[in-house]
Amino acid sequence: MKISEIKELSLDEMVKKANILKETHFNLRFQNETGQLENSSRLRQTRKDIARIKTVIRQMQTK
Repeated sequence: MKISEIKELSLDEMVKKANILKETHFNLRFQNETGQLENSSRLRQTRKDIARIKTVIRQMQTK
């Protein structure tokens, strides 16, 4: 997910998207520990997407 895509979302949509990504990241971590995860790079990607969304939210709050 790119920053430009995130900035197009409203604040509520960003929060919802962050929560969905957190749940997804938890499930991916669980799958990784049980050996069911095929693509381990998704863990890193979801973690980065969460950080991007949190950054944009924080930028909006400081303005």
